[in-house]
Amino acid sequence: MKNFFLIALFLVCWVATADIQAAENGPAAIVTAEELKALLDAGGSGCVLVDARTPEEYQEVHIRGAISIPVNNFEESRNLLPEDRTARLIFYCNGVKCGKSGLAAQKAAEAGYTNVAVFAAGMPVWEEKGYPISAGENYQKPLETAKLSPTELHDLLAANGNGITVVDVRDPQEFQAGHIPGAINIPLEVFATQSGILDKGKRIVVYCNSGSRSYAAYRKLMQLSYKNIFQSLFFDWKQQGLPVETGSGGKS
Repeated sequence: MKNFFLIALFLVCWVATADIQAAENGPAAIVTAEELKALLDAGGSGCVLVDARTPEEYQEVHIRGAISIPVNNFEESRNLLPEDRTARLIFYCNGVKCGKSGLAAQKAAEAGYTNVAVFAAGMPVWEEKGYPISAGENYQKPLETAKLSPTELHDLLAANGNGITVVDVRDPQEFQAGHIPGAINIPLEVFATQSGILDKGKRIVVYCNSGSRSYAAYRKLMQLSYKNIFQSLFFDWKQQGLPVETGSGGKS
């Protein structure tokens, strides 16, 4: 009898664990950038690509061929989806930490759609790979970055290094030749793809030599919904005679 109850308890826990995992995984499959690109190049194969971001973000830039159904207005805009509940729907937003695409996919599943997927990497990675986009008149409109002087950055690191992540967006060879002590290296060409390692709860400081690459990284962080971000320059850091570290070390 004791063994019976143990087996029953195990089965209950196993089912409960499976339900929790299913809830965490959500209703949608994950589509990579390469898979989505191949699908669109083949004519879409009957799928509907849905931008779950705000109308303003969609108007600024979106994946070519996507329709706009903001997650916050999903019910009002659901009539844009096909009546066929077996149609393939692919949702995207501003990357893995955005959450809008997953929520929209969940709403679609709750509405009865059975073939729902998410392009989790989202708009920043799609742009980074140079895949087709439709851009509005405000696309790449210049923005004013929040800048930190070398002295300000040095003092912040000394006072609260654990609350700051400094990111060198130059090439690995440049990083190894010399970088700000404690910085991590995420080259610009893969910045959006690898940005998931960055903690949104920390202050993020991006830098390069002259500002162009860190400016682009700053813009990508804004697209990925990071709020506490700053830009600095390694050239100025060296001009101030501040410490420089070599090799591939760094912290996360």
